Amino acid sequence: MKTLRIAAAVTGALLALTAAGCGGEAGRNGAGSAGSRGIEVDRALHDALPQEIRDKGVIRLATDPSYAPMESYGTDGRSIIGFEPDLAAALGAVLGVRVEMVAADFGTSLDEAAKGTYDGVLSSMTDTAEREAKADFLNYFAAGTSIVVQRGNPRGITDLKDLCGQVVAVEKGTVQEDLLERSQRGCGTKKITVGTYKTNADALLQLRTGRAVAVLNDYPPAAHLTTDQRTRAHYQLASTVQYEPGLYGLAVPKDRTALRDSLRDALDRLIRSGTYAELLNRWGLGAGALNASSINAAGGNSTTD
Repeated sequence: MKTLRIAAAVTGALLALTAAGCGGEAGRNGAGSAGSRGIEVDRALHDALPQEIRDKGVIRLATDPSYAPMESYGTDGRSIIGFEPDLAAALGAVLGVRVEMVAADFGTSLDEAAKGTYDGVLSSMTDTAEREAKADFLNYFAAGTSIVVQRGNPRGITDLKDLCGQVVAVEKGTVQEDLLERSQRGCGTKKITVGTYKTNADALLQLRTGRAVAVLNDYPPAAHLTTDQRTRAHYQLASTVQYEPGLYGLAVPKDRTALRDSLRDALDRLIRSGTYAELLNRWGLGAGALNASSINAAGGNSTTD
């Protein structure tokens, strides 16, 4: 029954998200530490953190800052802003430590976290059964995949089947790369040429310059591209369809359950207090909210509140 409840929550959130879109204009000036204002440290949760985290006073999370409004570089070209940096700051405020978002390669971030380079990954990463073999996922948001095309849609693309025989760009290691590979089965001899790139920004460059006919993105960043004044002249959605809805998860290495549980307890406090909803709404993402946290929802063995 937990799996059914989670699936229903994802579907409902995505329907609302499609209708609401992703404005987030007000939030762009309130990034970074904005999420931590007015939040008091929970001493019990702080004391439950692993000793090495308390000693360092910082949790380092890998992120790829090319996915606005979830995470992207600010106007200074250095600060990482967006919903997820604000969420990270709020989690740190509850736990009484600093949470540092570190720019990293999305495709290798789980492996690097497992090696100890980072304490975890917070980078709009969809929780999948395959990824759960490498990390535990603290689920905090719902999203599906959308097709982004050039403004005016010169190739008339409305569905995945229209990508057969075309060049499509995606960020390497994403669920969108997997979706395209599975979509090949319906293409016959007209296979999709899938170009994979280190960042989403690199993939979008291929689309903007006409070297690809589409990019697959999660819906919130896809919708953001079509409304942000810096990008809306270049991109539009092929349709309102969202493919394969799933849950984002903050990934924590399998051997760091104490840190995972501390982060979950902090997230639960943010959900109960309303801070979580406030942060989502600040970035125009409220319709993707979850009613409760969960761990490893994709693998069928999730735990929920």
